[in-house]
Amino acid sequence: MRSLVALIGCAALALRAASAAEIHPRPRITGLSHLALWVSDLPASLSYYEGTLGFQEPYALKNADGGVSIAWIKVNDRQTIELFPKAGPSQKDGDSLYHVSFETDDADGMLTYLRANGVRAPGGRPLPERAPKGKIGNANFFTEDPDGHIIEFTQYLPDSWTTRNAGRFMPTGRISRRMSHAGVTVRNLGESLRFYRDVLGFAEFGRGSSDGRTLSWVNLRVPDGEDYIELMLVGSEPDQRQLHVLNHLCLEVPSAVEAFATLQSRPIPAACRPTDPVRTGHNRKRQVNSYDPDGTRVEMMEASTVDGRPPESSEAPAPVFH
Repeated sequence: MRSLVALIGCAALALRAASAAEIHPRPRITGLSHLALWVSDLPASLSYYEGTLGFQEPYALKNADGGVSIAWIKVNDRQTIELFPKAGPSQKDGDSLYHVSFETDDADGMLTYLRANGVRAPGGRPLPERAPKGKIGNANFFTEDPDGHIIEFTQYLPDSWTTRNAGRFMPTGRISRRMSHAGVTVRNLGESLRFYRDVLGFAEFGRGSSDGRTLSWVNLRVPDGEDYIELMLVGSEPDQRQLHVLNHLCLEVPSAVEAFATLQSRPIPAACRPTDPVRTGHNRKRQVNSYDPDGTRVEMMEASTVDGRPPESSEAPAPVFH
């Protein structure tokens, strides 16, 4: 009976989303805009993202006392990593992930669509009527997913710092030209699928298992682009070190072997964990795992599998969170 009630509830939610979409069509979601991280030592983080990875800081926002409140690391003209210096105690679980931002072509339309689907702002607050313009000139607003991860939607505007700096601050020696995905911890796969797939329109394209017995991750591609989010499934509360590995960003590289050699040839901040050796993942793609000074995993992965065949999708069951 309980499973029948749950099935009816899922069907009702899907029907509601379909009905709302007819009245308020979903604007395009074209890709990952940025990943925002809390950092405990901004100079060390800048040394890693600029000196070790070869990216460049295009601009920063200052506090009234002259200190930096946000520093941007530019991956390409449409993607950045935002670094937020911790002003006080870290988040309750010690995680470094602040938020994940997706690019849309109509922030106000997205607000209307999300309100029609019952989505709210972080903490259960109502969404704003209009998307405010941020300090660097883009329209953006926050919501949250079922696990409490803050999800931002950003629309790049013609007069924003992002647009005005197109074509600049992209050194040829940077280790990657694209952030392919962001990974976030998930405790209940069904709830996450209802949010990302049924409401936001993301399309599932692969599942993986680390041990062959329990599902470990599910990949969902944005509806109007190639970037994706990786749902990292957990069966129990991860500790801080595990959180920094599970909540991660992935940089696409042409060669994991060359990326590893580049990392070995450049200075790395003393606070960083050693870079893992090159390995072939369960998805049969070569990858290297590096770690920033706060322990956040920066995955560097090739776009294609080692044998050219698409990775197999796991049929293992999702873990039950305890």
